[in-house]
Amino acid sequence: MSTPPNKVIPLIQAAAEPPGQDDADQSLYEVRKKIYPRAVHGWFAGWRWALVWATQLVYYVTPWLTWNERQAVLFDLGTRKFYIFGVVFWPQDFIYLTILLLISAYSLFLFTAVAGRLWCGYACPQTVYTEIFLWIERKIEGDRVARMKLDEGPLTARKVGLKAAKHGVWVAVSLWTGFTLVGYFTPIHELGGLVIKLGTGPWETFWILFYAFATYGNAGWMREQVCKYMCPYARFQGAMFDKDTLVITYDEERGEPRGARGKKVDYKAKGLGACVDCEICVQVCPTGIDIRKGQQYECIGCAACIDGCDQVMDKMGYARGLIRYATDNSVKGHFGWQEMMKRVFRPRVLVYTAVLWIIIIATLVSLWMRVPVKVDVVRDRAILAREVEGQIENVYRLQVMNTEEVARHFTVTASGIQGIGIAGIEQPTAIGPAASKWLTVRLRIPPEAVKKGTHRIEFHITASDAGGQPRPDVFSLHEKSVFYRP
Repeated sequence: MSTPPNKVIPLIQAAAEPPGQDDADQSLYEVRKKIYPRAVHGWFAGWRWALVWATQLVYYVTPWLTWNERQAVLFDLGTRKFYIFGVVFWPQDFIYLTILLLISAYSLFLFTAVAGRLWCGYACPQTVYTEIFLWIERKIEGDRVARMKLDEGPLTARKVGLKAAKHGVWVAVSLWTGFTLVGYFTPIHELGGLVIKLGTGPWETFWILFYAFATYGNAGWMREQVCKYMCPYARFQGAMFDKDTLVITYDEERGEPRGARGKKVDYKAKGLGACVDCEICVQVCPTGIDIRKGQQYECIGCAACIDGCDQVMDKMGYARGLIRYATDNSVKGHFGWQEMMKRVFRPRVLVYTAVLWIIIIATLVSLWMRVPVKVDVVRDRAILAREVEGQIENVYRLQVMNTEEVARHFTVTASGIQGIGIAGIEQPTAIGPAASKWLTVRLRIPPEAVKKGTHRIEFHITASDAGGQPRPDVFSLHEKSVFYRP
């Protein structure tokens, strides 16, 4: 059965309506209502601010630290070396970046399976900088009610001054954040001098301004919009929850029916629940949701509503926990804390934990046992083989990379064919700290030593002292190649 013609194109009908109609009824998108989060204090707020301080101290202080007379953490893209305290990573160490991503992914899976969006609520840069910018806003414009009155009031000199001061501080924090980010890639002391002299290059200037603009826009203006509409984690995080995941939960059985009452009123005799319908949980929420309506993807798990509700429960003389961390099964089954935690640490969580620790331990062992030299062997493609002084000669180019920040001497030898000799390089070869060097190596063998064709050989790069005496106790590296006899 076909749809009647007058019902198939409602958007065209709406477009044909004369001006003056209610635009909200025609809008395809919800108009944003500015959220004015109320300040809240409590156990979870303390944890949130502790992580704000911890993350920002690490971020802002780390590039100013020194190690071996250089910046302790520096990602030098020009020389393709990453300095992280006493370890130098080269492009050949790309595997460690892969391992870092694996550790981050499994950590996210683990924390989400245990207690929901812990990352979003406490350590995500969007949450952290929004918290910082809100603190600045409160200090300059006042708390929630004062900010609402200021925005609704007329444009006065006081309003202009407060807004200018707030945005001025926001811009300063954003610029310093962008400067610090670039300081991880350009030595920050050098970068500071360039900024003072207005002599930064185009890339430094672009990234300082771009990251400052992103910080200012995301934390100062967009705020919850980033979490609700831009962040993909908000969309798929529900797939990592189950009925034994700790999430922020409103105890509907205890709280309903909600209603206002005096402190001395016996609310149970009046048929009311513990919720006084003060809406503090809504006012403190940075995304503006009502947790009493159940789980919502907009909830970032910051637990501000728990602190706010507990304060109200304390004032009313009620037991805390009307809004709390709980699992779906524990609320429905009225489990105690111990029984709930037994279900939280279920096989899924134990597997995530085991895999995570195996990866971390294997990575640490790999770093501890890492040989501080890397070698790439490249055959000379111009000449496969030639006869020199009655011997067959093959030419190779060896790139020897000293990954330690200590100058080293290296001795190069070869094996695999009886009577094989090496020529063309000075032994021992000195290579500076965290430096590389291309060596042209000529291998020679007597013609009668092997038959025609290719034969496997092996290069041995061994640490040695300045006099050329091998030091295999320090390290020795072996790289395979082939020798061609025409």
